[in-house]
Amino acid sequence: MEKEKELLRLLEKNGRMPAEKIGRLLEMDRQAVEEMLADLEKRNVILGYSAVVDWTKADVPEGVTAMIDVKVQPKRGTGFDETAERIYRFKEVKALYLMSGTYDLSVVIEGATMTEVGQFVSEKLSTLDSVLSTTTHFQLKRYKHDGVVFGDKEDDHRMVVSP
Repeated sequence: MEKEKELLRLLEKNGRMPAEKIGRLLEMDRQAVEEMLADLEKRNVILGYSAVVDWTKADVPEGVTAMIDVKVQPKRGTGFDETAERIYRFKEVKALYLMSGTYDLSVVIEGATMTEVGQFVSEKLSTLDSVLSTTTHFQLKRYKHDGVVFGDKEDDHRMVVSP
């Protein structure tokens, strides 16, 4: 169980880490690592692999990312789940979280333009029966995502020593 947890932590940092390297770090042979990976994928513990992309450096249009706070009327028997399922089925939705605090759901969406995001909110999200209100926040700049710092600064892991 501990090896499984360590393997998952390694993959969170680098989903492309070769099984051979994982094996060296966990003191396991490559075949055992590959079997563990296959088992984790089969059990849906590992749901997918993705890259963290700095779109400002890619030679393609960047698009717009928005975080939308949603106040929802929970439904008897299903709570927030039914509404959440309706929302995450929209292709524009990249992430959806149930939150504590003032709002119930946090929705992350991506669109080509701010107008497209606005249309999603006004035509699809806010028209759902159980949605009471929304607040949309547009992402202006990405400094860090999934533990990865964006920008050209090199990581300096030295400790600061002050007199």
